Amino acid sequence: MKAMKRSTLATLINATLFSAVAGTSFSTLAEEGEKAKNNQLEVIQITARKRVENAQEVPVAVSALQGDNLDAYSSAGMDIRFMNAKIPSLSIESSFGRTFPRFYVRGLGNTDFDLNASQPVSLVVDEVVQENPILKGFPVFDIGRVEVLRGPQGTLFGRNTPAGLVKFDSVKPSQEFEGYGAVSYGSRGAVDFEGAVGGGLTDKLSTRVSVLWQTKDDYIDIKAPGHEKKDVLGGYDEKAARIQFLYEGNDFTGLLNYHVRDLDGKPIVFRANLIEKGSNNIVDGYSHDVAFHDAADNATQQVESQGLSLKLEWDLAEHTVTSITAWESAEIYSRADVDGGYGAVFLDNYQGPGLIPFSAESADGIPDHNQYTQELRLSSNFTGDFNYQVGMFLFEEDLMIESFSYDTLAGGVENGYAFQNQDTSAWAVFGSFDFTLSDDLKLTTGVRYSSDEKDFTAKRTKNPTPWNGSPDEMTGSANPSDNHVSWDVSLAYKVNDDVNWFGRIANGFRAPSIQGRILFGDVVTVADSETVNSIETGIKSDVLDGRGRVNATVFYFQMDDQQLTAVGGDANFNRLINADKTTGYGFELDTEWVLTDELNATFNLSYNKTELSDKDLAVAVCAQCTVTDPLNSKGLAILDGNSLPHAPEWISNFTLRYSKEMGEGEFFAYTDWSYRSAIDFFLYKSVEFKGKPLLEGGLRAGYNWYQGDNEYQVSAFVRNIFDKQEVIGGVDFNNLTGMTNEERFVGAEFKVKFF
Repeated sequence: MKAMKRSTLATLINATLFSAVAGTSFSTLAEEGEKAKNNQLEVIQITARKRVENAQEVPVAVSALQGDNLDAYSSAGMDIRFMNAKIPSLSIESSFGRTFPRFYVRGLGNTDFDLNASQPVSLVVDEVVQENPILKGFPVFDIGRVEVLRGPQGTLFGRNTPAGLVKFDSVKPSQEFEGYGAVSYGSRGAVDFEGAVGGGLTDKLSTRVSVLWQTKDDYIDIKAPGHEKKDVLGGYDEKAARIQFLYEGNDFTGLLNYHVRDLDGKPIVFRANLIEKGSNNIVDGYSHDVAFHDAADNATQQVESQGLSLKLEWDLAEHTVTSITAWESAEIYSRADVDGGYGAVFLDNYQGPGLIPFSAESADGIPDHNQYTQELRLSSNFTGDFNYQVGMFLFEEDLMIESFSYDTLAGGVENGYAFQNQDTSAWAVFGSFDFTLSDDLKLTTGVRYSSDEKDFTAKRTKNPTPWNGSPDEMTGSANPSDNHVSWDVSLAYKVNDDVNWFGRIANGFRAPSIQGRILFGDVVTVADSETVNSIETGIKSDVLDGRGRVNATVFYFQMDDQQLTAVGGDANFNRLINADKTTGYGFELDTEWVLTDELNATFNLSYNKTELSDKDLAVAVCAQCTVTDPLNSKGLAILDGNSLPHAPEWISNFTLRYSKEMGEGEFFAYTDWSYRSAIDFFLYKSVEFKGKPLLEGGLRAGYNWYQGDNEYQVSAFVRNIFDKQEVIGGVDFNNLTGMTNEERFVGAEFKVKFF
């Protein structure tokens, strides 16, 4: 089996490199496509390096989503998790549902569910970093492009980007009057409306207003004895808006962006003993629209966030000065039945489904949060062989987190409380320098100095588990700080007009992290800074006279002192640890094809292999599962040699779009399929908490037509065509609790664009 895997991997890499470098040798196919030569793939312009550039010429492993792909993926009221497995080496999961997405790039991420958790994958929206996990869940609407930058992005984007970066750019105002409106209706009473309108207010001032409203009925029935009730969980009501004003003078532009979100919904549904003991199968009798909670009436998830940014840009002929000032704020309260069942083992057999050692109902909230950022940069616009960007960045965050425990068996009364306060101050200076060494060879170097400091306190005023000998009241504090110099060096070589080669070496770091959710534990843990060195090389090629595009990258990285979170285990408590060394390697293939005038396709594939190397690293294990790792003398699982959690080795995605002129318009059909291989939910390995491979497909078909100045579209769509249900996450400290992916969703949409 191992030999076959190596052979397959080698074959794929060799085939990819050959097809790209030898793109001009596809003579037969090129001749067949000559008649439709003007039906070529569009040039994708990206801002991965804070300049507008052709994606095929940027020496960074980057993928972009836009147009039909982006529209199809985000249909059916999907939250940001729609991007999971849609881009090479990218996966996204959450134990909070529509909020708190956790991003993983090339296997690097963070499973921590604490509201203070940091991640090695940064999210940047409209050029503003979204640091807190709740900010990362802002709905996706009226977005022009999504970019995913893989590998360390430590020079231009800085702290907390050792794995990569996800970048969203909303549609900007323009002088042209335009807009759209789209409404869909689907399964479980789901309604999804989004729209935007914009245009010139004066000859220099324009605006754009974008809105979103998504709602879905509660549809999950509760069948716990004594708590029976219909339609209690699974629903949400989400509203969001964005308003932008753009001023365009002769040598000056200013963009003001205000955005707001309001979510009133239910948390993801935890299901007690969902996993069959001794396997990773879902138990017989599982039904997606039934749960057995005894605290479902208390379940809620409420999120409010807002932000304001001001981008000012001065064109000074040979230089551009850019200032981006931003404020972000988020509030959340989320309460859930964490054990996923009813009763407990000591209640005269009133428990289920399966063994429930004790009830677990808790909530976490952010009552107060503010993030302030300021970036100032100077970019040259020389016509010669040298250009540069230099700048500075300031970051301030004030955060308060509350954690609550409730005694479900006593009617849901509060029996535990703790809070955290954290102030973060960070600053950086950076520079990136581009050299044209010849007509075909370009060199880019970058360096960034970052300084980071946190001031943290936590206090528990009531212990929900007094039998463990811990006092009701306790406090903890931490004041970690660090500074680091990140850097990168890349070469881009133009092999010919259609093929570009690049090589890149980069260093990145993540500042120290703190885990102080001491509601169920007695210690504040701190993880030291992690650093990564990465090397990658690849080709970006246009083939078949512009009707095909093949991009491929191979990479290797070593991370020192990787920050890891020991989630759950012997208690509902997280601990931060550092691993001595983590290595990873793999490849990424990203392709697009114009097969005929009526048929377009994309195919993406990635392989990621990660391995922990630390003989002394060990963590507590689950309460009920079957652990397959060796245990040390203290009963802890030894992690040396393990792969990282939620890190699938294989990710693949395929799309196919067919269009045909029909009558006064166009009929279209679009299908997409995504696959990710098996994953471990936790740092340790176990039989039950190993997620099976997941394959999901979607289909969208409809009709476009023009009438007057408007473009209309009607369509029907389905997500998760085969209604395949798999366990995608677990809770390990109580029973074999699991969460599943979304069920099949069927809907119809009407959309109008006006100009």
